[in-house]
Amino acid sequence: MDLKLSLALPHEALSVPVIRRVLGDALRGLGVNEDCVADILVATSEACTNVIQHARSGGNYEVVGLVDDDVCVLKIMDWGRGLRRATSADDLGTLRESGRGLKIMRALVDDLSIDSTPDRGTVVHLRKRLTWRDEALIRRLERQLMHSAG
Repeated sequence: MDLKLSLALPHEALSVPVIRRVLGDALRGLGVNEDCVADILVATSEACTNVIQHARSGGNYEVVGLVDDDVCVLKIMDWGRGLRRATSADDLGTLRESGRGLKIMRALVDDLSIDSTPDRGTVVHLRKRLTWRDEALIRRLERQLMHSAG
């Protein structure tokens, strides 16, 4: 079963609960285990919060999600200034403080990558293998297909 969603969201803190609600409801509706949903939502929230704090203000950012087989893949895209490099001891201290979100994301998903181009934006890629509730819709459909094919 495939599910694809795409949302364009404003650079506002109020957009984070919106993506959490839409993505969480979709994953729960498919029957994804609640612990797995929680990991995905926290990682996505961190990525979206980084966009709001660090990308160019105004306009929108985008969240594109795909559930394919047993994997959830998310792309969080902005068109901001891209990642900056630390140039001084003060910058290093600031980056250390603000880098917690990346550590959290890495701890919660199976794969995290970031593509950033100066003045063209950043794309955060999150990938997580899904675990399912026993009564998940996808599991019921698989059993029906196996039964009818057998």
